Amino acid sequence: MARSPARRSSKTIDAAPTPRSDDDYLGLALALADRGLGNVWPNPSVGCVLVREGLIVGRGWTQPGGRPHGEARALEQAGAKARNATAFVTLEPCAHHGQTPPCAQALIDAGVSRVVIAAPDPDPRVDGRGGEMLGNAGIDVDWAVQTAALKQNSGFLSRIQKNRPMVTLKVATTLDGRIATRSGESQWITGPPARARGHLLRAQHDAILVGIATALADDPELSCRLPGMTEQSPVRVVLDSKLRLPPDSRLARGAGTLPLWLLTAAGQHSVELTERGAEIMPVRQNDDGRIELSAALAALAERGITRLLVEGGSAVAAAFLAAGLVDRLAWFRAPGVMGGDGLAAFGAMELPILDQMPRFRLEGIDVLGDDILESYVHRG
Repeated sequence: MARSPARRSSKTIDAAPTPRSDDDYLGLALALADRGLGNVWPNPSVGCVLVREGLIVGRGWTQPGGRPHGEARALEQAGAKARNATAFVTLEPCAHHGQTPPCAQALIDAGVSRVVIAAPDPDPRVDGRGGEMLGNAGIDVDWAVQTAALKQNSGFLSRIQKNRPMVTLKVATTLDGRIATRSGESQWITGPPARARGHLLRAQHDAILVGIATALADDPELSCRLPGMTEQSPVRVVLDSKLRLPPDSRLARGAGTLPLWLLTAAGQHSVELTERGAEIMPVRQNDDGRIELSAALAALAERGITRLLVEGGSAVAAAFLAAGLVDRLAWFRAPGVMGGDGLAAFGAMELPILDQMPRFRLEGIDVLGDDILESYVHRG
């Protein structure tokens, strides 16, 4: 019995690549750069996509420790195919010689014909020089500045422009804004999905900060414990003006593995904590004997920290808010009510008038099991 011929699909198979817009490729580059957040300081996390004749021939993002840069990784992947390609980068390519050659020169040497840049680099060593170097070499340069790119690089930009890291304040509360019962019980207010998102926040920040009261009460580890992401744990920072952190605390015991920086008053020292591996950093104090927060942030910026996650407690959260030092607010809210005798998320701020109240703009709401995450950005 003769076999009937195979039926052909009525669809036309087109081997040509589907055209994409510049925004599409920049979106992919931004997604790549997200992978480096919290793991590349003091450098920014830069994504790069190389496209030739509608095909992606190379892609890369800044690697742990800040190098190789994203452009270098993409060029390495593309090889000879980078010639006459378009490079889509999330931040202006560097133009100075550091521990690696300038990325702008690498793009020139590779023979790319066009570079699309999503955000300028305000670093005085760059600040337009990267784009100028490319243009002088005959490469078409398009500045497609995007809000998403500026947001992604907000930590690096803050360090350069404000001499402090971008600060995210994270709180986890009940519906009525309580973080613990009157007896101090707080574990766990939120459920596993919300706690997992909190650990992702840790991985996406260079450092995490708490006050000594929280360190003494909770004995936290302050690491990222998501599977496959434990190596992205942030630098642990404690505001500890009198060096009260016990040498046998979980923070101190882990100092040999994960960096621990203790911001303290001048003249304070502890042989036990130093032997554990903690680094003691003297910082200017206020008249009340507490660490001056602006000085603390400047000290962190000087060490290269670009993104700082503040996890509390209530006094520290209030102090950062009152000082106008909170750029983003990540508010995890559990569907329960604790009542007025529970510990409030924020301590006293002594606001004399309503106009001095810190105000934020809601950016998004994520449902995490029974809990929600409200993301805010400061209106300043």
